[in-house]
Amino acid sequence: MVFRDKVVEAYQKIQDEICQGLELADGKTFFEEEIWNREGGGGGRTRIMQHGDVIEKGGVNFSAVHGKLPNAVKKAFKVESEDFFATGVSIVMHPGNPLVPIIHMNIRYFEMDDQTRWFGGGIDLTPHYIIDTDVRYFHHLLKQTCDEFDPSFYAKFKTQADDYFYIKHREETRGVGGIFYDRLKPENSGLSFDQLLDFSVAVGNTFIPAYTELIERNRDKEFTEKEQEWQYLRRSRYAEFNLVYDAGTKFGLETNGRIESILMSLPPLAKWVYNHQTLPDSPESYTQSKLKKGIEWA
Repeated sequence: MVFRDKVVEAYQKIQDEICQGLELADGKTFFEEEIWNREGGGGGRTRIMQHGDVIEKGGVNFSAVHGKLPNAVKKAFKVESEDFFATGVSIVMHPGNPLVPIIHMNIRYFEMDDQTRWFGGGIDLTPHYIIDTDVRYFHHLLKQTCDEFDPSFYAKFKTQADDYFYIKHREETRGVGGIFYDRLKPENSGLSFDQLLDFSVAVGNTFIPAYTELIERNRDKEFTEKEQEWQYLRRSRYAEFNLVYDAGTKFGLETNGRIESILMSLPPLAKWVYNHQTLPDSPESYTQSKLKKGIEWA
């Protein structure tokens, strides 16, 4: 089997398993699927869950696209070739309860030729309210996954997540990070491409145990109107990052991707309140104080 076909098969399986796990965790609603084709080559499966018992809006998307790279992307990637192939699974979950965190995952493979190909991806968590035990649990699972392949991966990829998921104009991180890696290949990872595929799959398989545990811990907690208003403010920061800085959003738009699938990461409802200030010694103030790089959670 051609290597890219192995990646496609593995990623489609991950999409299926994560959708099944999230439907069981939510217990009320199911994913709606839309099969789409991309003008220029390839397509994907967009799966959206809305109005659930836990998930207010979420997407688990698979795509495998190919064609010609626009000049802007060639320049950003620092490559000369035009023909490309890219496949991946991208997930964002926006829960209804502000005590359940937003979660994002992306695993992807990019190829131009045998000499120019790599893996990228990661998982990160964006709590509306930071609960230290939840964050430590999340980071511990990610460290376990990384350690199975290389003991240096977690620390390196956690730092890259802190740097990447940073809202520069706010001088704060989007959430509590996780892991983020890009352009992984044998030369810079010490792993073969088959091993890198195994690592990518392992990251994907960490999603359900990580998120379903956080759902079960928090889904039945009562919340106030004030806490929901704070959730809408935190969602607005999430939207700002995705629209201003997110590389996946830019790549999708610049390669004539499917708009609905690209922008499924945006929350169903968010608010921008002028000059909002948190009260001292409040849960909101505590959360704000933890939106920094370099916090050791694991």
